[in-house]
Amino acid sequence: MPKVVDAESRRRAVAEAVFRVVRAHGLDQASLRNVAEEAGLAIGSVRHYFTDHDELLVFALEELTERVERRVLARVELIHAAGTPRGRRDGVADLLGELVPLDPDRHDESVVWLEFSRAARTRPALAPGARRLHAGLRLIARRVLERAGVPDVAVEAERLAALLDGLAVNAVLQPDLTTPDVIRAVLSRHLDGLRVDAQPAPGSTED
Repeated sequence: MPKVVDAESRRRAVAEAVFRVVRAHGLDQASLRNVAEEAGLAIGSVRHYFTDHDELLVFALEELTERVERRVLARVELIHAAGTPRGRRDGVADLLGELVPLDPDRHDESVVWLEFSRAARTRPALAPGARRLHAGLRLIARRVLERAGVPDVAVEAERLAALLDGLAVNAVLQPDLTTPDVIRAVLSRHLDGLRVDAQPAPGSTED
């Protein structure tokens, strides 16, 4: 009996192979041939699931984005369930921690994110996905700060997003200097300065 292959599972497995190639050698080396070899597939099998190289990379970027979004949404639920300001503040710190390299898996994600962001400048097919990542980070920052009643939310959201971006980039480029402990300390100091406890702002409504 012929083996039944779940197309979506196979596409995700190929995306994982893209991530491994990108982490080890950079996005420029994530050719169809190299990805197929990493996935243990014939190049014709990869072409069965992706019409061309751009479609493969776009799918991989979407997969990366959705993976992070799922984790962030799970953290949002925990913040809503927190019963104290300190609990909400810690929940916010944990949520933001999903966006920076605090463990090997998130470090690997940051490496891939940085490679895709760099490539999107000259590869039009990747630009929409890169914008989605950029806008999503700023939306998360804005909602966290709005719920905390922080004034001048537009500027503070951009400042927080820039801080997260900078920590991620530095942790990728200089991991021995921008360590997880440094990242946690910087985020903690920033949140304490803003007095972020995820309380709804006066007059606002919960989603």
